[in-house]
Amino acid sequence: MQETQDDNPSNSATISSDQATLGTVRIGDLSVGRLGFGAMRNTGRGVWGPPADRAAAVRLLRRAVELGVTFIDTADSYGPGVSEELIAEALAPYRDGLVIATKGGLTRPGPGEWRRDGRPAHLRAACEASLKRLRTDRIDLYQLHSPDPRVPLDDSVGALIQLQREGKIRHVGVSNVNVSELTAARRVATIVSVQNRYNVTDRTSEPVLSECERDGIAFLPWFPLSGGSDAARVSGAIAEVAARHRATPAQVALAWLLARTPVMLPIPGTSSLAHLEENLQAAHLRLSAADRRALD
Repeated sequence: MQETQDDNPSNSATISSDQATLGTVRIGDLSVGRLGFGAMRNTGRGVWGPPADRAAAVRLLRRAVELGVTFIDTADSYGPGVSEELIAEALAPYRDGLVIATKGGLTRPGPGEWRRDGRPAHLRAACEASLKRLRTDRIDLYQLHSPDPRVPLDDSVGALIQLQREGKIRHVGVSNVNVSELTAARRVATIVSVQNRYNVTDRTSEPVLSECERDGIAFLPWFPLSGGSDAARVSGAIAEVAARHRATPAQVALAWLLARTPVMLPIPGTSSLAHLEENLQAAHLRLSAADRRALD
C-alpha cells in the first residue's frame, strides 16, 4: 500500500495532503493535525538510555514533521531525558504550528521500571529540566504523567497551575486518569487533554473518552495499536478489514481510532521510517459502517 520516501519523491506531499483531509484537534487555543507522533521509542531498550542509532532517531523526528505531523508527545521519563534531548536536537528552534507536549510525574529507577512522584517540588524540578532539554521557554502542553496515590491530586495539579501562571507551561493535561480523577483535576485547572491507554482491543478508558468527547477535551490514546483482553477476536477482525482495504492492521487500528470521535488524537510511535510512513498513511483509510461493526 505504501512506498518509502526514498523510493517515491512525491510521497511527502501525498501524506501531508492526506493528513490535512483529517482536519484538526483543538488543544486549548492550539490546533494540531489528528495524527501525532509518540517519541517514547526513540530511546534504548526498556525506554532506557540512548537509541542504538542516534542519527537515525534524529532523522526520524525530522521526517515526521516533513510528512505533516504537527504534534509530538514525549515525557521526561523516556530515557530518562533522552527523548526530549533528541527532539530538541532534531527540531529546535521549532517551526510555527509544531506543538511539543511532554509529561512529568514518573521517575525511572532502571530499565523497564516506573515509579510515580506527584510531589509539587518534584513536578517543578521536572518541568524546569524539560524546559532546558527541549530548549524552549514554554512547554505547549505539560501533562501529569499519572496521579500519585501518596499525594493529593489537587497538590500535583496545583503545581502545574503555578508553573502555568509563571509562563512555563501553556496548557495543562493529565494522563492515566479515571473519570473521578479527571473531574477532580478539572475542579482546579483547565484541563485541555487526557492521555490514557485506549485502542481497538482495550477500551477500558471508554468512560473517560466519553467525558472528553462531551466537553471537547483532546484524547490522546497511548498504545494505540494493540492490547486488551479480547485481542484474539478483534485482531482477527482487524486482519479481515485490512485485507479488504489492502491495508495493514496498524493502519486499520489507527483508522478505527480516528473514526471513533473528533477529539481523538492518536500518537503512534516507532523507531522505523517505514513504519512511520505506514502509520501516517492511515489518514486516507476510510472504514465503512460494516467495517466498524466488525471491529466493535
